[in-house]
Amino acid sequence: MVVDPSSLLTQLTELIQTSIPSTHYLRLLAAAITTLILLATFFFTYRPIKHVYLIDYSCYRPPDSLRAPLSTYIEHISICGAFDGPSIEFQKKLVERSGIGNDTCFPHGLHQLPDDNSSKSALLEVETIMCTTLKDLLTKHQIDPTTIDILITNCGVVCSTPSIAAMVINRFGLKSDVRSFHLAGMGCSASLRAIALARDLLRVNKNSLAVVLSMEAVTSNCYHGKEKSMLVSNCLFRMGGVATLLSNRKQDKSIARYMLQHLVCTHTGSKDTSYSCIVQEVDNEGIVGVRISKDIVQVAGDAVRTNIRSLGPLVLPYMQLMRYRWSVIRSKFWGTIYVPAFRMAFDHFCIHAGGKAVIDAVGHVLGLVDEDLEASKMTLYRFGNTSVSTVWYSLCYMEAKGRVKKGDSVWQISLGSGFKCNSAVWKCMSDLGPRVDNAWSDRIHLYPVEVPKVVDH
Repeated sequence: MVVDPSSLLTQLTELIQTSIPSTHYLRLLAAAITTLILLATFFFTYRPIKHVYLIDYSCYRPPDSLRAPLSTYIEHISICGAFDGPSIEFQKKLVERSGIGNDTCFPHGLHQLPDDNSSKSALLEVETIMCTTLKDLLTKHQIDPTTIDILITNCGVVCSTPSIAAMVINRFGLKSDVRSFHLAGMGCSASLRAIALARDLLRVNKNSLAVVLSMEAVTSNCYHGKEKSMLVSNCLFRMGGVATLLSNRKQDKSIARYMLQHLVCTHTGSKDTSYSCIVQEVDNEGIVGVRISKDIVQVAGDAVRTNIRSLGPLVLPYMQLMRYRWSVIRSKFWGTIYVPAFRMAFDHFCIHAGGKAVIDAVGHVLGLVDEDLEASKMTLYRFGNTSVSTVWYSLCYMEAKGRVKKGDSVWQISLGSGFKCNSAVWKCMSDLGPRVDNAWSDRIHLYPVEVPKVVDH
């Protein structure tokens, strides 16, 4: 027996109408319609916002008066009275082979004799970088500070009271209901962690603007002891920072530089070698410093592998993904794990410029070529390890070169203590062209350069 659905529905409707009084039927229908309207209103009002736009960003370019050529650095540590002979010689050899050039900068306090690494000096560095970059963004886009809805600051070793976020609110007169946060102790990966927090807040707060200010205070990182593993940070870290302006407003899509496609944060701190790889502690003489383990390169490589296991399925072409998964299964019995061709998924790479060895190690893990590593190596050479902001200086470099085109995909990879690896994937939304007003614009014509194994000074 074949049942006609339309006739069955008609019979069912007639049955309901005959069994339920007309007034009750109308009330039931009205209640059903009201419920549907309420559900639809709730869905469209409270559903998560999908798109987060990067309107712009500004990297700090220190004045030339703060330059610290290698010869100046070596002379300074020799006469400042804080180091003995072996410590001076160790730093001299390390800085010459670090991949850092002669244009990097130190804050005012570290140009003094003796070094002024007081809390006051560190806060001056923080205020100078954060306020300069934020003012640049607001002025460029003619944004009233009172329209900022979310403020996130991050600085690893400076955690003042009132907070750094409170300092920014005071300086720029932000509104009283601004959602403000300060992240500390998160190392060189903090910028993308802060972007992740901003993304989550923008997803549940409609029509909002978010500002993320990221930097590390070199003043507080200066170590005046004899431990070699703690002296490493003196040779690598330099002055820098970045301000980023994010939005979920539809009207900002037309002016946005990038749209956030993926953001994957992973943490390998459950392993002792990862957790203790970068640690701020007191040496045997009671001097505070940041100890960097010899295992840093291996730990960084393992952290990247962990991260790409989560990122890969989101970005890799299907055949590359299947080949990778098959190699993982096969490796349990024989052979090695296949390294996916990430160059098929991304057009540009911004790797954390933590040091020459770190950049090379990450490039090896991802199967990248020298061209892919150029922006990161030039960032290290020109600005040094600026910690959380290196991935932004690398992006700035490629924009200054005119390499980023509309529709291109950019992969930022940050690494930091804990040990953390974060990946942000951005899609270019605008025809950028060479930028003439960024941190690289004054000397971009001089790059790239061949970085010698031992830099002259």
